Amino acid sequence: MTTFKEKIDPYLGMLGPMVMIMAILLIMAAVEPARYFRASNFTIIFLEAALYLPMAMAMTFVIAQRGIDLSIGSVAALTGIVMAYLIKMYGVPVWAAIGCAISLGALLGFINGMVITRLNVPDLIGTLAMDLVYRGFALVLAKGMVLARFPDLLTDIGRGRINGFLPIPVLIGIATMIVGYVLLTRTWFGRYSIAIGSNPEAAEMTGVSVNRHKVYAYVLMGAMAALAGVMLTGKLNAIQATSAPYFNLHVIAAVVVGGTSLFGGRASMIGSFAGVLLLSMMVNALVTLRIEFFWQSVASGVVIVLSVAFYTWIQKKDRDGSQGFFAELRSPDSIKLFKLAGFFIAIIIILLIIGGIFSGDTV
Repeated sequence: MTTFKEKIDPYLGMLGPMVMIMAILLIMAAVEPARYFRASNFTIIFLEAALYLPMAMAMTFVIAQRGIDLSIGSVAALTGIVMAYLIKMYGVPVWAAIGCAISLGALLGFINGMVITRLNVPDLIGTLAMDLVYRGFALVLAKGMVLARFPDLLTDIGRGRINGFLPIPVLIGIATMIVGYVLLTRTWFGRYSIAIGSNPEAAEMTGVSVNRHKVYAYVLMGAMAALAGVMLTGKLNAIQATSAPYFNLHVIAAVVVGGTSLFGGRASMIGSFAGVLLLSMMVNALVTLRIEFFWQSVASGVVIVLSVAFYTWIQKKDRDGSQGFFAELRSPDSIKLFKLAGFFIAIIIILLIIGGIFSGDTV
Protein backbone atom coordinates (compact mmCIF):
# COMPACT_ATOMS: atom_id res chain seq x y z
CA MET A 1 0.00 0.00 0.00
CA THR A 2 1.31 3.43 -0.96
CA THR A 3 2.12 5.56 2.06
CA PHE A 4 1.34 9.26 2.43
CA LYS A 5 5.04 10.11 2.18
CA GLU A 6 5.34 8.22 -1.11
CA LYS A 7 2.28 9.98 -2.51
CA ILE A 8 3.53 13.50 -1.83
CA ASP A 9 7.22 12.88 -2.54
CA PRO A 10 7.00 13.74 -6.29
CA TYR A 11 5.48 17.12 -5.39
CA LEU A 12 7.95 18.15 -2.70
CA GLY A 13 10.05 20.03 -5.24
CA MET A 14 7.18 22.50 -5.68
CA LEU A 15 6.82 23.04 -1.95
CA GLY A 16 9.46 25.77 -1.80
CA PRO A 17 8.02 28.18 -4.40
CA MET A 18 4.42 27.60 -3.29
CA VAL A 19 5.26 28.31 0.36
CA MET A 20 7.13 31.47 -0.61
CA ILE A 21 4.31 32.62 -2.89
CA MET A 22 1.89 32.21 0.01
CA ALA A 23 4.29 34.08 2.29
CA ILE A 24 4.48 36.99 -0.15
CA LEU A 25 0.69 37.13 -0.42
CA LEU A 26 0.29 37.10 3.37
CA ILE A 27 2.92 39.81 3.89
CA MET A 28 1.43 42.04 1.21
CA ALA A 29 -2.09 41.44 2.56
CA ALA A 30 -0.85 42.78 5.89
CA VAL A 31 1.17 45.80 4.73
CA GLU A 32 -0.07 46.90 1.26
CA PRO A 33 -3.36 45.16 0.43
CA ALA A 34 -4.87 48.07 -1.49
CA ARG A 35 -1.95 48.52 -3.89
CA TYR A 36 -0.86 44.92 -4.29
CA PHE A 37 -4.18 43.11 -4.66
CA ARG A 38 -5.37 44.90 -7.77
CA ALA A 39 -6.14 43.32 -11.11
CA SER A 40 -3.79 45.76 -12.83
CA ASN A 41 -0.94 44.81 -10.50
CA PHE A 42 -1.39 41.09 -11.10
CA THR A 43 -1.39 41.84 -14.84
CA ILE A 44 2.00 43.50 -14.37
CA ILE A 45 3.26 40.42 -12.52
CA PHE A 46 2.15 38.06 -15.28
CA LEU A 47 3.59 40.34 -17.97
CA GLU A 48 6.94 40.28 -16.18
CA ALA A 49 6.79 36.50 -15.78
CA ALA A 50 5.78 35.96 -19.42
CA LEU A 51 9.20 37.09 -20.64
CA TYR A 52 10.91 34.26 -18.76
CA LEU A 53 8.41 31.44 -19.29
CA PRO A 54 9.68 30.29 -22.74
CA MET A 55 13.26 30.15 -21.47
CA ALA A 56 12.22 28.38 -18.26
CA MET A 57 10.43 25.75 -20.32
CA ALA A 58 13.54 24.96 -22.36
CA MET A 59 15.93 25.26 -19.41
CA THR A 60 13.89 22.58 -17.62
CA PHE A 61 14.98 20.06 -20.26
CA VAL A 62 18.59 21.27 -20.23
CA ILE A 63 18.93 20.99 -16.45
CA ALA A 64 17.00 17.71 -16.36
CA GLN A 65 19.80 16.29 -18.53
CA ARG A 66 22.45 17.57 -16.07
CA GLY A 67 23.23 20.50 -18.32
CA ILE A 68 23.28 24.26 -17.89
CA ASP A 69 23.13 27.18 -20.32
CA LEU A 70 24.71 30.49 -19.31
CA SER A 71 24.52 32.01 -22.79
CA ILE A 72 20.78 32.70 -23.02
CA GLY A 73 21.06 36.43 -22.27
CA SER A 74 23.58 36.93 -25.04
CA VAL A 75 21.52 34.79 -27.42
CA ALA A 76 18.46 36.94 -26.69
CA ALA A 77 20.40 40.16 -27.26
CA LEU A 78 22.16 39.00 -30.43
CA THR A 79 19.03 37.59 -32.07
CA GLY A 80 17.10 40.70 -31.10
CA ILE A 81 19.70 42.93 -32.74
CA VAL A 82 19.76 40.81 -35.90
CA MET A 83 15.96 40.99 -36.09
CA ALA A 84 16.06 44.76 -35.54
CA TYR A 85 18.57 45.23 -38.36
CA LEU A 86 16.51 43.11 -40.73
CA ILE A 87 13.43 45.22 -40.00
CA LYS A 88 14.97 48.70 -39.92
CA MET A 89 17.87 48.49 -42.34
CA TYR A 90 16.64 45.97 -44.92
CA GLY A 91 12.86 46.36 -44.77
CA VAL A 92 12.22 42.68 -44.01
CA PRO A 93 8.62 42.04 -42.91
CA VAL A 94 8.29 41.70 -39.15
CA TRP A 95 7.00 38.13 -39.23
CA ALA A 96 9.93 37.04 -41.44
CA ALA A 97 12.46 38.83 -39.23
CA ILE A 98 11.01 37.11 -36.16
CA GLY A 99 11.33 33.75 -37.91
CA CYS A 100 14.95 34.53 -38.77
CA ALA A 101 15.68 35.52 -35.16
CA ILE A 102 14.23 32.29 -33.74
CA SER A 103 16.04 30.23 -36.38
CA LEU A 104 19.29 31.99 -35.51
CA GLY A 105 18.65 31.24 -31.84
CA ALA A 106 18.17 27.56 -32.66
CA LEU A 107 21.45 27.63 -34.63
CA LEU A 108 23.29 29.19 -31.68
CA GLY A 109 21.81 26.52 -29.43
CA PHE A 110 23.02 23.88 -31.88
CA ILE A 111 26.52 25.37 -31.70
CA ASN A 112 26.37 25.19 -27.89
CA GLY A 113 25.33 21.56 -28.08
CA MET A 114 28.11 20.68 -30.51
CA VAL A 115 30.73 22.42 -28.36
CA ILE A 116 29.57 20.37 -25.37
CA THR A 117 29.08 17.00 -27.07
CA ARG A 118 31.72 17.00 -29.82
CA LEU A 119 34.50 18.99 -28.17
CA ASN A 120 33.71 17.47 -24.74
CA VAL A 121 33.70 20.87 -23.07
CA PRO A 122 31.76 20.89 -19.76
CA ASP A 123 28.35 22.57 -20.05
CA LEU A 124 29.24 25.31 -17.58
CA ILE A 125 32.49 26.30 -19.27
CA GLY A 126 31.21 25.81 -22.81
CA THR A 127 28.11 27.96 -22.48
CA LEU A 128 29.98 30.59 -20.45
CA ALA A 129 32.56 30.86 -23.22
CA MET A 130 29.87 31.04 -25.90
CA ASP A 131 28.11 33.72 -23.85
CA LEU A 132 31.20 35.86 -24.32
CA VAL A 133 31.30 35.05 -28.03
CA TYR A 134 27.65 35.90 -28.66
CA ARG A 135 27.79 39.06 -26.55
CA GLY A 136 30.88 40.12 -28.49
CA PHE A 137 29.08 39.63 -31.81
CA ALA A 138 26.17 41.68 -30.46
CA LEU A 139 28.49 44.51 -29.47
CA VAL A 140 30.18 44.45 -32.88
CA LEU A 141 26.85 44.54 -34.73
CA ALA A 142 25.20 47.20 -32.58
CA LYS A 143 28.26 49.50 -32.47
CA GLY A 144 26.94 51.08 -29.29
CA MET A 145 23.60 52.01 -30.85
CA VAL A 146 20.15 51.50 -29.39
CA LEU A 147 17.80 50.25 -32.11
CA ALA A 148 14.28 51.47 -31.41
CA ARG A 149 10.82 52.27 -32.80
CA PHE A 150 9.54 49.12 -34.43
CA PRO A 151 6.25 48.30 -36.21
CA ASP A 152 3.15 47.63 -34.16
CA LEU A 153 3.22 43.89 -34.88
CA LEU A 154 6.46 43.54 -32.91
CA THR A 155 5.40 45.76 -30.01
CA ASP A 156 2.13 43.82 -29.79
CA ILE A 157 4.14 40.65 -29.18
CA GLY A 158 5.92 42.36 -26.30
CA ARG A 159 3.08 44.28 -24.68
CA GLY A 160 -0.08 44.07 -26.78
CA ARG A 161 -3.51 42.77 -25.84
CA ILE A 162 -6.25 40.87 -27.60
CA ASN A 163 -9.54 42.81 -27.48
CA GLY A 164 -7.87 45.16 -25.05
CA PHE A 165 -7.92 42.49 -22.32
CA LEU A 166 -5.79 39.36 -22.90
CA PRO A 167 -2.05 40.21 -22.81
CA ILE A 168 -0.36 38.64 -25.83
CA PRO A 169 3.01 37.95 -24.13
CA VAL A 170 1.23 36.13 -21.29
CA LEU A 171 -0.57 33.94 -23.82
CA ILE A 172 2.74 33.20 -25.55
CA GLY A 173 4.43 32.34 -22.27
CA ILE A 174 1.64 30.05 -21.09
CA ALA A 175 1.45 28.39 -24.52
CA THR A 176 5.17 27.54 -24.38
CA MET A 177 4.77 26.07 -20.89
CA ILE A 178 1.86 23.91 -22.08
CA VAL A 179 3.97 22.66 -24.99
CA GLY A 180 6.82 21.99 -22.58
CA TYR A 181 4.54 20.07 -20.22
CA VAL A 182 3.35 17.85 -23.07
CA LEU A 183 6.92 17.28 -24.25
CA LEU A 184 8.09 16.42 -20.75
CA THR A 185 5.25 14.10 -19.75
CA ARG A 186 3.93 12.63 -22.99
CA THR A 187 6.83 12.26 -25.44
CA TRP A 188 10.05 10.31 -25.82
CA PHE A 189 12.02 13.56 -25.58
CA GLY A 190 10.82 14.13 -22.02
CA ARG A 191 11.34 10.50 -21.02
CA TYR A 192 14.84 10.43 -22.50
CA SER A 193 15.72 13.74 -20.83
CA ILE A 194 14.85 12.31 -17.42
CA ALA A 195 16.69 9.07 -18.22
CA ILE A 196 19.82 10.92 -19.34
CA GLY A 197 19.82 13.06 -16.22
CA SER A 198 19.30 10.07 -13.95
CA ASN A 199 22.11 7.97 -15.42
CA PRO A 200 23.72 8.91 -18.76
CA GLU A 201 25.67 5.66 -18.99
CA ALA A 202 22.62 3.50 -18.41
CA ALA A 203 20.62 5.55 -20.91
CA GLU A 204 23.37 5.05 -23.50
CA MET A 205 23.39 1.30 -22.88
CA THR A 206 19.63 1.11 -23.48
CA GLY A 207 20.03 2.66 -26.93
CA VAL A 208 19.40 6.34 -26.15
CA SER A 209 21.68 8.68 -28.09
CA VAL A 210 22.72 10.89 -25.18
CA ASN A 211 24.72 13.41 -27.20
CA ARG A 212 22.00 13.83 -29.82
CA HIS A 213 19.32 14.50 -27.22
CA LYS A 214 21.59 16.95 -25.43
CA VAL A 215 21.92 18.84 -28.70
CA TYR A 216 18.13 18.79 -29.09
CA ALA A 217 17.74 20.37 -25.65
CA TYR A 218 20.23 23.14 -26.46
CA VAL A 219 18.58 23.83 -29.82
CA LEU A 220 15.25 24.24 -28.02
CA MET A 221 16.95 26.46 -25.45
CA GLY A 222 18.44 28.70 -28.12
CA ALA A 223 15.11 29.04 -29.94
CA MET A 224 13.29 29.97 -26.72
CA ALA A 225 16.00 32.46 -25.76
CA ALA A 226 15.54 34.08 -29.17
CA LEU A 227 11.78 34.18 -28.63
CA ALA A 228 12.44 35.94 -25.32
CA GLY A 229 14.66 38.39 -27.19
CA VAL A 230 11.80 39.10 -29.60
CA MET A 231 9.40 39.65 -26.69
CA LEU A 232 11.90 41.88 -24.89
CA THR A 233 12.41 43.99 -28.01
CA GLY A 234 8.67 44.37 -28.43
CA LYS A 235 8.15 45.16 -24.76
CA LEU A 236 10.76 47.93 -24.68
CA ASN A 237 10.33 48.91 -28.34
CA ALA A 238 14.13 48.92 -28.35
CA ILE A 239 17.14 46.60 -28.19
CA GLN A 240 20.87 47.04 -27.57
CA ALA A 241 23.90 44.80 -27.18
CA THR A 242 23.89 44.96 -23.38
CA SER A 243 20.25 43.88 -23.06
CA ALA A 244 19.22 40.83 -20.98
CA PRO A 245 22.34 40.64 -18.77
CA TYR A 246 20.73 38.58 -15.99
CA PHE A 247 18.47 36.25 -17.97
CA ASN A 248 20.59 33.22 -17.14
CA LEU A 249 20.53 33.74 -13.35
CA HIS A 250 16.82 34.49 -13.27
CA VAL A 251 15.81 31.53 -15.43
CA ILE A 252 18.11 28.96 -13.82
CA ALA A 253 17.02 30.05 -10.35
CA ALA A 254 13.34 29.82 -11.31
CA VAL A 255 13.73 26.33 -12.77
CA VAL A 256 15.74 24.95 -9.86
CA VAL A 257 13.47 26.56 -7.29
CA GLY A 258 10.55 24.97 -9.13
CA GLY A 259 11.72 21.42 -8.58
CA THR A 260 14.12 20.53 -11.40
CA SER A 261 17.21 18.96 -9.88
CA LEU A 262 20.64 20.38 -10.71
CA PHE A 263 21.84 16.78 -10.37
CA GLY A 264 19.55 15.73 -13.23
CA GLY A 265 16.87 13.10 -13.45
CA ARG A 266 14.00 15.10 -11.97
CA ALA A 267 12.01 17.87 -13.64
CA SER A 268 8.73 19.70 -13.12
CA MET A 269 7.27 21.98 -15.77
CA ILE A 270 4.55 23.17 -13.40
CA GLY A 271 7.26 23.82 -10.84
CA SER A 272 9.22 25.90 -13.34
CA PHE A 273 6.10 27.98 -13.95
CA ALA A 274 5.70 28.44 -10.18
CA GLY A 275 9.37 29.43 -9.87
CA VAL A 276 9.09 32.11 -12.54
CA LEU A 277 5.90 33.41 -10.95
CA LEU A 278 7.54 33.49 -7.50
CA LEU A 279 10.46 35.65 -8.66
CA SER A 280 8.15 38.03 -10.51
CA MET A 281 5.86 38.35 -7.48
CA MET A 282 8.84 38.97 -5.22
CA VAL A 283 10.25 41.79 -7.36
CA ASN A 284 6.78 43.33 -7.71
CA ALA A 285 6.25 43.18 -3.94
CA LEU A 286 9.52 44.99 -3.32
CA VAL A 287 8.56 47.68 -5.83
CA THR A 288 5.14 48.02 -4.21
CA LEU A 289 6.83 48.49 -0.83
CA ARG A 290 8.92 51.27 -2.42
CA ILE A 291 12.20 49.48 -1.75
CA GLU A 292 15.04 51.06 -3.72
CA PHE A 293 16.40 49.09 -6.66
CA PHE A 294 19.71 48.21 -4.99
CA TRP A 295 17.94 46.80 -1.94
CA GLN A 296 15.70 44.86 -4.31
CA SER A 297 18.76 43.16 -5.78
CA VAL A 298 20.02 42.21 -2.33
CA ALA A 299 16.65 40.83 -1.22
CA SER A 300 16.18 38.97 -4.51
CA GLY A 301 19.54 37.27 -4.14
CA VAL A 302 18.77 36.23 -0.57
CA VAL A 303 15.43 34.73 -1.55
CA ILE A 304 17.01 32.82 -4.44
CA VAL A 305 19.69 31.40 -2.13
CA LEU A 306 17.03 30.34 0.39
CA SER A 307 14.88 28.70 -2.25
CA VAL A 308 17.70 26.80 -3.92
CA ALA A 309 19.12 25.71 -0.55
CA PHE A 310 15.70 24.42 0.47
CA TYR A 311 15.30 22.43 -2.74
CA THR A 312 18.83 21.02 -2.56
CA TRP A 313 18.14 19.94 1.00
CA ILE A 314 15.02 18.08 -0.11
CA GLN A 315 16.92 16.40 -2.92
CA LYS A 316 19.69 15.30 -0.54
CA LYS A 317 17.67 12.19 0.33
CA ASP A 318 18.04 11.03 -3.28
CA ARG A 319 21.82 11.10 -3.01
CA ASP A 320 22.60 9.86 0.49
CA GLY A 321 19.94 7.15 0.87
CA SER A 322 18.27 8.79 3.87
CA GLN A 323 14.74 7.89 4.90
CA GLY A 324 12.81 10.62 3.13
CA PHE A 325 11.56 14.12 3.67
CA PHE A 326 10.05 13.70 7.13
CA ALA A 327 13.18 11.97 8.47
CA GLU A 328 15.26 14.81 7.05
CA LEU A 329 13.26 17.32 9.11
CA ARG A 330 14.71 15.84 12.31
CA SER A 331 18.32 15.60 11.15
CA PRO A 332 21.09 17.87 12.53
CA ASP A 333 21.73 19.28 9.06
CA SER A 334 18.07 20.28 8.79
CA ILE A 335 18.17 22.07 12.13
CA LYS A 336 21.22 24.02 10.98
CA LEU A 337 19.44 24.88 7.74
CA PHE A 338 16.39 26.17 9.63
CA LYS A 339 18.63 28.40 11.74
CA LEU A 340 20.32 29.74 8.61
CA ALA A 341 16.93 30.32 6.96
CA GLY A 342 15.78 32.23 10.03
CA PHE A 343 18.90 34.38 9.83
CA PHE A 344 18.25 35.22 6.16
CA ILE A 345 14.58 35.93 6.83
CA ALA A 346 15.62 38.34 9.58
CA ILE A 347 17.91 40.08 7.07
CA ILE A 348 15.01 40.44 4.62
CA ILE A 349 12.79 41.97 7.32
CA ILE A 350 15.55 44.42 8.28
CA LEU A 351 16.03 45.36 4.62
CA LEU A 352 12.31 46.01 4.23
CA ILE A 353 12.33 48.24 7.31
CA ILE A 354 15.41 50.16 6.13
CA GLY A 355 13.98 50.49 2.63
CA GLY A 356 10.68 51.78 4.03
CA ILE A 357 12.48 54.37 6.15
CA PHE A 358 14.72 55.70 3.39
CA SER A 359 12.46 55.15 0.36
CA GLY A 360 11.56 58.81 0.17
CA ASP A 361 15.13 60.10 0.28
CA THR A 362 16.81 61.46 -2.83
CA VAL A 363 20.40 62.34 -3.49
